[in-house]
Amino acid sequence: MYSYTICNQPDSKLFEKQCHALEKHIPDLIKGDLLEDVDGSQIQAYAKDEAKILVYNSEYVGALYIESEIELEQFFKE
Repeated sequence: MYSYTICNQPDSKLFEKQCHALEKHIPDLIKGDLLEDVDGSQIQAYAKDEAKILVYNSEYVGALYIESEIELEQFFKE
């Protein structure tokens, strides 16, 4: 499992930007459900082939981060 910290606090606008960046840069990415917790936390699920990618905007943890079954940096090299 790969983990990427995007921001050390939850941020809804940055969460949306991060999701958009994944959708733009990762070919054949399948967008799943957007889950929302009672505390305002959000989790956007994606799938790439059979690997899961989850983007967390967590009020509980206090961070915006990604957990992925595949390495994501390969899609953002330019």
